[in-house]
Amino acid sequence: MTLLVVGLSHRSAPVSLLERAALPAGAGGALLRDLVDGTAAEGALLATCNRIELYAEVDRYHPGVDGLTELLAAHCGVPAHELRPHLYVHYEDRAVRHLMNVACGLDSMVIGEGQILGQIKAALALAQDEHTAGRLLNELFQQALRVGKRAHSETGIDGAGQSLVTFGLEQLATEDTVPGWAAGRRALVIGAGSMSSLAATTLARAGVAELVIANRTLERADRLAGALARDEGVKARAVPINAISVAAELAVADLVVSCTGATGLVLTADAVAHALRERDRTLDLLDLAMPRDIDAAIHRLAGARLVDIESLAAASADAPMAADVDAVRAIVDEEVAAFSAARRAAYITPTVVALREMASDVVAAELTRLNGRVPDLDDKQRAEITRTVRRVVDKLLHAPTVRVKELAGEPGGDHYATALRQLFDLDPRAAVAVRNPEQERS
Repeated sequence: MTLLVVGLSHRSAPVSLLERAALPAGAGGALLRDLVDGTAAEGALLATCNRIELYAEVDRYHPGVDGLTELLAAHCGVPAHELRPHLYVHYEDRAVRHLMNVACGLDSMVIGEGQILGQIKAALALAQDEHTAGRLLNELFQQALRVGKRAHSETGIDGAGQSLVTFGLEQLATEDTVPGWAAGRRALVIGAGSMSSLAATTLARAGVAELVIANRTLERADRLAGALARDEGVKARAVPINAISVAAELAVADLVVSCTGATGLVLTADAVAHALRERDRTLDLLDLAMPRDIDAAIHRLAGARLVDIESLAAASADAPMAADVDAVRAIVDEEVAAFSAARRAAYITPTVVALREMASDVVAAELTRLNGRVPDLDDKQRAEITRTVRRVVDKLLHAPTVRVKELAGEPGGDHYATALRQLFDLDPRAAVAVRNPEQERS
């Protein structure tokens, strides 16, 4: 079995393609079910505003890559021939390293951002809910979460970057700090999910005078507004997302932040142009959604400044890297080696167990034959012969089985399991039965 990841991110594809490839809200479960229905033994999906990746355990590399690519294309609605030039593929240790880099924020648009840990946790939870994460992906994702937390606690990677929200606000603040720029302003936050909640909290702490939360479900927006008023001491209220309420808030807002799961535009250029005609000051807009919430044509409107995922990607390319990135890479190197060694060792253990069981069966059969040929032995003699034969077998097997477990932890060590099976003519099904007894019994 091969661990495989096939994905698309801001590092491999233009934002316009990422936008088209974004999965509709709630579509991840169906993709995972299709994945394990014939392409993979296990599967997990990591989908964020700037990446979509499938992790899978497959029988063979090339058919696995083709199968994952076709599944992504089918569920994203983008033809496979358009996706392929921008997809990246990692397998085995490289796949392990990739997820750990992602968990540490090394592959994020803003280096070191910590929000990705929550997204990885959500990806694992979805795979568990859909029963598509088996032993391998459960262990991989859980260790990636531990590695990400370790990177943030043991290094200064947090200083290398910040959340996408803060980075976006900094692009709007330009010469000023975010608190200095936001202080006293009126902000409209569209959406009440995790990213919108983070944006609202960031703005509240930066000193905005008023926060308006607009959401399709008014009750959820009201809960967020209430929490902000209670916990952050900011004036906050909720409004529904509709043309009338949004138009009224656009007319008086200084700043708009939008991040919803909508598949179409939430703010059109016409709506913003109409709001600009009713005001005499600049309107700043930050679009953190993928696909985009805010019409890109707003870039051309006088009196409006729009920062979106595309402009953030361009700005992040010039962001400075912290020295602590090297320390994080060292942690990732260590953890990849440990995970891969443990996986190789776990792979060979069933074969070692099957070998010992075969030896035990041979001993039992030969002792039975001995009892038939020498029936006059007393119980004491039989017990001594039994102990002696078993000691001989144990001593013969001890050194090679200990050594093969040690060698299994080294690169290429999984080949020793194959060698053992061939040398001792072990039935491959015996090792499978040890590795997965429930499957063998079914």
